[in-house]
This record gives sequence, structure tokens and C-alpha cells, in this order.
Amino acid sequence: MLAQRFAGLLPPLSVDEALQSAAIASLAGRFSASGWRMRPTCSPHHTASAVALVGGGSPPRPGEISLAHNGVLFLDELPEFPRAALEALREPLETGHITISRAAHRAEFPARFQFVAAMNPCPCGWLGTMHRSCRCTPDQVLRYQSKLSGPLLDRIDLHVEVPALRAEELLHAPAGEATQHVRERCAAARERAMVRQGKANQALQGKEIDAHAALDEASAKFLNLASARLGWSARATHRVMKVARTIADLSGAAKTQVAHVAEAVQYRRALAATIAA
Repeated sequence: MLAQRFAGLLPPLSVDEALQSAAIASLAGRFSASGWRMRPTCSPHHTASAVALVGGGSPPRPGEISLAHNGVLFLDELPEFPRAALEALREPLETGHITISRAAHRAEFPARFQFVAAMNPCPCGWLGTMHRSCRCTPDQVLRYQSKLSGPLLDRIDLHVEVPALRAEELLHAPAGEATQHVRERCAAARERAMVRQGKANQALQGKEIDAHAALDEASAKFLNLASARLGWSARATHRVMKVARTIADLSGAAKTQVAHVAEAVQYRRALAATIAA
């Protein structure tokens, strides 16, 4: 439910972005006039092959990651996807495009999408719940979670655990915040980033991250300590910096403070029940 609504938090498509998405959808025979200037949300089944996910064939055709360009790609039951299909996501997540080469053809398709994925904590799905006992052995849990490689997890910014709710909590939960209100906060944070650096925080690279993350001395010390203790790669550390900068923008802060870094750090905890980016 959260993944299907995520596209509503993104800013409206520009005309150029809408034309890109329409052109890709037309190549796959999926274009619909009713979907003009609407961000796509693609959610392929976990039996999808690597070719279906990233594209292929002769002549090459776009896959789900290109059909989700400028929108959202949601993969439910993430560990159930073929390992080859998941590993093929690594380069597009980094570069925003996919190059498909065949003997007689070579094609490059855009693939800049918001990646959202969900998984159970174990094969039976009951690990850590209070009202049901997990029947999986530790070895089964380890094999299940190990289907996701470290380099792929490195490219996922937020690792969020979604606990199970009791029936009374679910049925008597108060109404949540409307998407429109959240979208306005997201748009304001994005505008701060665009005014400051001319691009979204996600697009910062190399020295730009250090220049615009604007960590104060205490924040930098906290991040160094967390990175060393948790054994993060350079990619993971930079992604935490960009997430912390985004949290600061959401709060309207000019500098990235310790509280912003601490919140970003908690989103990269050990593998949990749900993973998102």
C-alpha cells in the first residue's frame, strides 16, 4: 500500500520527462493517453526474468526498470527474484541508464527510478512477531536473507522495519496524514536543494557531497564513528550523508546537524523486514 502511493509524493513531471516516459511506454506498447504526465509505478512479479526486468531481446526492448523511468519500481518479495535479475539492477541504480548489447544491435535506455522493495524477515514470515512463532531454522533465515548481496544492499538508502500490528491496532488506527500535505513538505525540501546546488541531493557526486552536505564538526565526528563501527563502505557512507542532508532540508535547517545524521544512520541498520530506496 505504501509503495503504490509513493509516486504521489514525487514532484509533477515536466513536459520533457513526460515525453521520455511516453516514448519508453510506446516502445513496449503500454502508452495510454490517460496516463500522460503521471509518474509510472511498475511492480513486476517475482518470477520475472533478468531480461524482463532490465530489458533485452533482439532487437533490444526496454524492461521494467526503463518503464519505471521517472517513476517508481516496486519489487515485492525481493529475495524471491532470480539472483541474476537482482544483480542486474546494480549498475542502473548507480548510473540511471541501462545499455543492452546484442550481436547486431546495441541500445541504451534511461532507467532513473525510485526503487522500493519489500521482503519478509524469514521464509515463513513470522520471525520477530509476538502472536506467531517462527518455524525457520537459523540456517534457513541466513540463506534467505543472503539472497541479497552486499553491493545491492549498499545501493538502497533506507532500511526500514515494519512491525506486525495486532488486530485492534489495525482496526482502530487513527486516520493518517494526507498525501498532499506530505508532498508539499517534500517539494519544499527539494526546492531548498535545487536553490542551493542546482540538483537533487541524490544526484550529488564526489566533492559535491562534502561541499553541500554541510556537516558541522560534531556531525562529522558522529558519522565517522558510526561508519567505522558498522563497517560501511565508502558508498554507504556517502549515501548516509545525502540522506542526512535531505532530512535537514525537510526540517529547514541550513546545516546538517547531529540529529539529522543520527536519523540517517538508523535507516542503515542490519537487514530488516522491509527495505526501501
